[in-house]
Amino acid sequence: MSTDAQIAANRANARHSTGPVTDAGKAASCRNNFRHGMAGAFSVLPSEDQDEFDALLCGLRAEHQPATLTESILVQKMAQHYWLSQRAQRLQDLTMAEDLPAKDQDRQFSLFLRYQTTNDRAFHKSLNDLLKLRAEQRRMEIGFESQRQKQASLALRQSAETRRLDEAARSQRAEDRKEQLHKWAVMLAEAKVDHRLDEAARSQRAEDVTRVLNNDLEIDQAVAELAQAARRKVEKAA
Repeated sequence: MSTDAQIAANRANARHSTGPVTDAGKAASCRNNFRHGMAGAFSVLPSEDQDEFDALLCGLRAEHQPATLTESILVQKMAQHYWLSQRAQRLQDLTMAEDLPAKDQDRQFSLFLRYQTTNDRAFHKSLNDLLKLRAEQRRMEIGFESQRQKQASLALRQSAETRRLDEAARSQRAEDRKEQLHKWAVMLAEAKVDHRLDEAARSQRAEDVTRVLNNDLEIDQAVAELAQAARRKVEKAA
C-alpha cells in the first residue's frame, strides 16, 4: 500500500509529465508511433502511392454510388480499412523477410496480423452498415410506395363508391320522376272521367228537363182538346 509521501511524490511527478504543450510538440507527439501508421488517424505513408489510394476510393465510390453524407463516410472508411489491411499484409511480409530473433519476429508478425484482421473486420462492418442502411432506406421507400398505392387504391374505391352513389341517386330521382308522372297521369285520367261523368249527368238532367217540359205541353194540349170537346158537346146539346 502506498504511503502518503509516495502518493504526494507521484502527484508531483504527474504534474511534470503533462505531455507536449506547443502545437509543434503535439504534432511531433502524434507521430511518435508512426513507424507503420496502423494506429491513430489515417494517412497515406510517404512510401505509399497517394494516387493509388485515390483510385481505390474513386473505384469504391463508383461501385457503391453513395447518395448521402453517411454513405460517403462509410465508403471512405471502407477504402481506409482496405488500405490499412493491405499495409498490414506488406508489413507481415517484411517482418518475415527481416533477419530478426524468432521471438521478436513472432511478436511483430502477430501484431501486424492483428492489425490486418482488425481492418478486414472494419472493412466488412462498414460494408454491412452501408448495405443495412440502404436496405432500411429501401424498406422505407417500399413502405412509402405501398402507402401511396394504398392511398391511391382507397381514393379509387372512394371515387367508385361516389360514382355509384351518384348513379343510384340519379336512378332514384328518375324513378321518383316516373312515379310522379304516373300519378299525374292517373289524376288527369280520373279528372277526365269525372268531367265526362259530369257532362253525362248534366246532359241527362237537360234531357230530363226537356222531357218534363214536353210532357207539360202534351198535358196542356190534352186539356185543351178535352175542353174543346166539352164545348162542342154543350153546343150540340143546346
